[in-house]
Amino acid sequence: MECLKEETFGPLVAIASFETEEEVIAIANNSDVGLAAYFCSYDLKRVMRVSAALEVGMIGVNEGAISTEVAPFGGVKMSGLGREGSSCGIDEYLNTKYVCLGGL
Repeated sequence: MECLKEETFGPLVAIASFETEEEVIAIANNSDVGLAAYFCSYDLKRVMRVSAALEVGMIGVNEGAISTEVAPFGGVKMSGLGREGSSCGIDEYLNTKYVCLGGL
């Protein structure tokens, strides 16, 4: 399905069958975009494992509305670089300087 590889901004629910967790992660990551992913699970170990494996910037687990002003918003791959919102949004405007002092 082409919609599984596109970043659709609109009301769309794509449903694909799969046999294993590894297979569905491969399907989800087989895209040039990676703004957000959503899945349902009540197994915390699975939530952490799948979340770590998904190549996206934001993940909704058992939740469809994940955007909020206190959470960083942004994607990976062709879906963007950096984050806006939250305290992470200011990072693009800051320069970090490292100073190592020895023997003073």
